[in-house]
Amino acid sequence: MSETPMPIPRFHLAMPVDDLDRARRFYGGVLGLAEGRSSDTWVDWNLHGHQFVTHLSKEPIPRISNGVDGHDVPVPHFGLLLPVPEFHRLAGRLREAGTEFVIEPYLRFEGQPGEQWTMFLHDPAGNALEFKAFADDAQVFAT
Repeated sequence: MSETPMPIPRFHLAMPVDDLDRARRFYGGVLGLAEGRSSDTWVDWNLHGHQFVTHLSKEPIPRISNGVDGHDVPVPHFGLLLPVPEFHRLAGRLREAGTEFVIEPYLRFEGQPGEQWTMFLHDPAGNALEFKAFADDAQVFAT
């Protein structure tokens, strides 16, 4: 008897935003995410098969950072691990949209375990996002 492979689990992440229209322009327009269900207080987004939800909130987003590879990395943050060509396409699309990067796209840990392309930015509400790409996917959890 053969086993059916388990699908990769998808995550659900809900984040606060201060303006749903600005969130729609950024997540739908700039990042190109498909919009799902919504109400007047939240919007579901398809984040490459993951359920990402923006919830309307008037609370300010904290700005904290941690030093990594000579850069002040914003925490908390979330994002995606993309194939290298898709990472560079997204970086180009973000530049064309006039996005201000917290950390410009660059190759981190070059020649070391975990070498990766990475970039950091804030959404319009101040949530920190990181997008990264490993040339060798086996390096994602390298020590």
